[in-house]
Amino acid sequence: MTPEFGHFALALALPVALVQSCIPLIGAQRRDAALMAVAGPAAMAQMLLIGLAFATLTQAFITSDFSVVNVFQNSHTAKPLLYKISGVWGNHEGSLLLWVFILAVFGATVAAFGNNLPDRLKARALSVQGMIGVGFLAFILFTSNPFLRLDPVPVQGEGLNPLLQDPGLAFHPPMLYLGYVGFSMAFSFAVAALLEGRVDAAWARWVRPWTLAAWSFLTVGIGLGSWWAYYELGWGGWWFWDPVENASFIPWLTGTALLHSAIVVEKREALKSWTILLAIITFSLSLLGTFLVRSGILTSVHAFASDPTRGVFILALLAITVGGSLTLYAIRAPKLEQGGLFAPISREGGLLINNLFLATAAATVLLGTLYPLIAEAFELGKLSVGAPYFNTVFIPLMVPLAILMGIGPMLTWKRGDLRGILSRVKAALAAVALVFGVALLLSGFSVTDVAGAAGMGLAAWLAVATLTEWSGRVRLFKAPIDESWRRATSLRRASYGMTMAHIGMAVLIAGVSGSSAWKQENILTMVPGDSVTVAGFDITLNGADVIRGANYESLQGNFTATRGGNAVTLTPERRVYDQPVQQTTEAAIHTTFWADLYVVLGDGPDESGRYVVRAYFEPFVPFLWYGILMMGFGGLISLSDRKHRVGAPRTSDTVAAAAGA
Repeated sequence: MTPEFGHFALALALPVALVQSCIPLIGAQRRDAALMAVAGPAAMAQMLLIGLAFATLTQAFITSDFSVVNVFQNSHTAKPLLYKISGVWGNHEGSLLLWVFILAVFGATVAAFGNNLPDRLKARALSVQGMIGVGFLAFILFTSNPFLRLDPVPVQGEGLNPLLQDPGLAFHPPMLYLGYVGFSMAFSFAVAALLEGRVDAAWARWVRPWTLAAWSFLTVGIGLGSWWAYYELGWGGWWFWDPVENASFIPWLTGTALLHSAIVVEKREALKSWTILLAIITFSLSLLGTFLVRSGILTSVHAFASDPTRGVFILALLAITVGGSLTLYAIRAPKLEQGGLFAPISREGGLLINNLFLATAAATVLLGTLYPLIAEAFELGKLSVGAPYFNTVFIPLMVPLAILMGIGPMLTWKRGDLRGILSRVKAALAAVALVFGVALLLSGFSVTDVAGAAGMGLAAWLAVATLTEWSGRVRLFKAPIDESWRRATSLRRASYGMTMAHIGMAVLIAGVSGSSAWKQENILTMVPGDSVTVAGFDITLNGADVIRGANYESLQGNFTATRGGNAVTLTPERRVYDQPVQQTTEAAIHTTFWADLYVVLGDGPDESGRYVVRAYFEPFVPFLWYGILMMGFGGLISLSDRKHRVGAPRTSDTVAAAAGA
């Protein structure tokens, strides 16, 4: 396949997207079944055309076709195959092509498997999805063409940024995009519902699987990015409140709120307007993240573009999408029928408070991310908002949220019994006291130790309260074992998914608290034969050798870490890549179930043969990865529940209209 073939397929996808965005919408307005039926084939055709374009670009990278500017700028013949493929989305143009391809895949999936959707709602949702596709296809074709030719054809390419030549970064962007773009379906259904003027429990049943899938992918994607930063950048941290990190974290917060709010709509037909607004805001924040990364206004190892004209185009697209949807919301939302009433102490009340905490947290992170840009735009000087601000405003919001997560699932719908709930959390309160006390005894009584112990107690609270809620469902120890087993096996997968995700959050809190409070760090210079003791490990530098990799040369240190008679070998590296010529750090990490020993080889050797060495003891860092995986897996378990796969019963437009009346 030649690049022109891919370019032609991409250009043909634009009019197909225009047809998808207009014809079904007109059909839905006129109740014309023939026009509405255009949505499905158009969505499938758009996916196939964009898929052909993406496959063409991928082939160009695999075969090192340097006649394509994009391949020349981001690939090299000596690159391993994995990084040739990941180079497709390791740049601005290719990443946007992946973005719009995933968008088309989601639309085609609704077209193929949304047979139980009302015809008008399906047609309108696919039309909105087509409109988003029109905007991004126009952006790619007019400002970011990935198939531009280069003449004369160079013999060799410039290579991919070495920081991106890593397995974590190979899979991190696709996972993020599956999350970002997945929220587009919730957005499309929200706009379609506003156009139709009806939001009910059936609508929530159709929206929740897409929101859940997007949330699961985004959770794992953020985790992969954090894991990459931890072991690749060599500074021993897993989160730095980088603006581009925040760009993915903010929609995750509002997406989590949307996921819980949709449950209230499904179960009680309450919070309808709020849920629609959350769907709009979540996807708008995903678009904002795209703007921040690709406009050139942020400097980060994650950022791709530095062309302000592209930023203006995305900003215009963002303004049209957000402005148009919010205007429609302002006009139609007041007309939506309100749901049932509920007491403040109820499952609905708990989920509403959950939403308020998450929305406030998202707003504070967004403010801290954008304020330096706003200040610079108004010539107020260059400002930097770092970890102190985010930790100060974010953590106080997360503590009561975690407490509420333990209580909320125990509450009943409409009206809850607070006294009964308090009697059920005795085990969780006992776990808090036990874990807090043991953590203090083992660590100390400094301010940092107390904060770390409090965090571990909070994790114990959430884990034990979640298990208590599950045991109450199956009547564990309160009914014969065979009855408890029958209840456990008949419990919905969605319930197990919730339990898994909440316990995953508890494990994540333990990882954050322990690694923040009790991390040990040593920075020193060493010559071969020198030793240093870190957290009971005797670390000895044996020497350093120059080795040759596929497309880099590396100075590889050789360290032996000994504790309790057991020895492990650590081989951190300092690599210099051939093309582009750039140095990277590869940390050596010895991990146990609950902690990491982390060694980095810095500058050296100097005239006296000394190397700069950084050695860290990272307690509870593995719990971060366990927690993220459990949360993502919990989402997938919930998604496998039959009620999400089957969805709500199909209703005819006539019946729906009568019900609405």
